[in-house]
Amino acid sequence: MRVISGSARGLKLKSPEGLNTRPTADRIKESLFNIISPYIYDSTFLDLFSGSGAIGIEALSRGAKEASFVDFDINSINIIKTNISLAKFEQKSTIYNLNVLDAIDKLSTENKKFDIIFLDPPYNKGLLLPTLKKIEEHKMLKDDGFIICEQHIDEPKIELETLYVYRTKEYKITKIVFLENK
Repeated sequence: MRVISGSARGLKLKSPEGLNTRPTADRIKESLFNIISPYIYDSTFLDLFSGSGAIGIEALSRGAKEASFVDFDINSINIIKTNISLAKFEQKSTIYNLNVLDAIDKLSTENKKFDIIFLDPPYNKGLLLPTLKKIEEHKMLKDDGFIICEQHIDEPKIELETLYVYRTKEYKITKIVFLENK
């Protein structure tokens, strides 16, 4: 796993061991960042279910102004801290070792809003919809921002009150779903 482009290009990132995380494949990450690259510079980026932090670090490498990383697993948090340090992005990063729903509540109390929110919850665990509803509830997405969800190809279509799906890109067993405010 590596940083694909930007100021930290080529940096090899560490990944948590075991089966608790499923890093986004480099080819999916590259495709995703080709799609969103015009919107990254100077953005505020939220990486939920961060794992290794690779997605948020890629955003910082490509010019995001700041990134927040959220993961509940302490091993993942330690890897995220290591990777952020290797990329020299400590000043632009905030790390939350919390359950994602609790982290969204905390970010809301800090009046945080984001241009881009990326979430990659464990597949088929029922975490995606409650997370999106919590983001909606706290209005954490800036008016012209968007959300990117990575999910298993067989997971149901996302339908929400104030957000709508405007694009879906499918890969073998993965789909990337893009949402924005209605």
